[in-house]
Amino acid sequence: MRIAISGASGLIGTALARHLAAQGHRTLRIVRRAARDATEVGWDPDAGTIDAAALEGIDAAVNLSGNTIARWPWTSGHRRRVLESRTRSTALLARTLASLTPRPRVFVSGSAVGYYGDRGSEILTESSGHGAGFLADVCRAWESAADPAAHAGIRLVIPRFGLVMSGEGGMLPALATPFRLGLGGPVGSGRQYMSWIAIDDLVRAITFMLERDDDRSGPWNAVAPEPLPQAEFARTLGRALHRPAVLPFPTGAVKLLGMADLLLASQRVEPARLLSSGFTFHHPTLETAIRAALHR
Repeated sequence: MRIAISGASGLIGTALARHLAAQGHRTLRIVRRAARDATEVGWDPDAGTIDAAALEGIDAAVNLSGNTIARWPWTSGHRRRVLESRTRSTALLARTLASLTPRPRVFVSGSAVGYYGDRGSEILTESSGHGAGFLADVCRAWESAADPAAHAGIRLVIPRFGLVMSGEGGMLPALATPFRLGLGGPVGSGRQYMSWIAIDDLVRAITFMLERDDDRSGPWNAVAPEPLPQAEFARTLGRALHRPAVLPFPTGAVKLLGMADLLLASQRVEPARLLSSGFTFHHPTLETAIRAALHR
């Protein structure tokens, strides 16, 4: 297939483009500057502009645009950028895909498990409703921004990403740093569930969604089948790094940084649709995922 990717220079996008090329697909990178060659498409989501002609003839598109969430403190300005960078880019791409002739047959537009809000130990599948809080509101708006593509008859798939286990970026290197210094431990109470996925399994899951010939649309939980309480997550990370995991990061400090929605919310998410569709995880346990990410 010929597949356009927004956010192709990010952590997930870089890994996805590499994986798709290895599978024999051709990729177009949607970039925030003028295109340098025929493998790129220029756009400016803030200005609402994109080179639609360069997208003609694509079979699919993957939307991974958005400012990183893993940055603190969470000021009001950062929160606004997190929201607007997702909704503006998604809406522009969805409208553009809907206007193409012929239209691509599938649009995979990213979201996150933050959609579910803080749900304690409740088991969450794709049929679970949305939650409350800043990240839940962001995810709802982010997913809704892709609706123009679905209204035009394009199969719209919404992967809800968990915490991505990669040694090349994202949250894992940041979480690993205090452990390497012997300062690691649980965050807050440690009882909140964390849903995660190895970067290798994530790009394979996105490819799985792209390559399906059926009409299964809507949300897919892009998480591993082993969500863990944060205290167990910390112990597993410490074990993989051969470091202790005994110094807690207090709830008050997390709230002071404005990151309660990210680090204290509990989301016990299961990949029901992936499992029922026959997808196989290469890294179904957290320890194997961390060791693979950190090459241990």
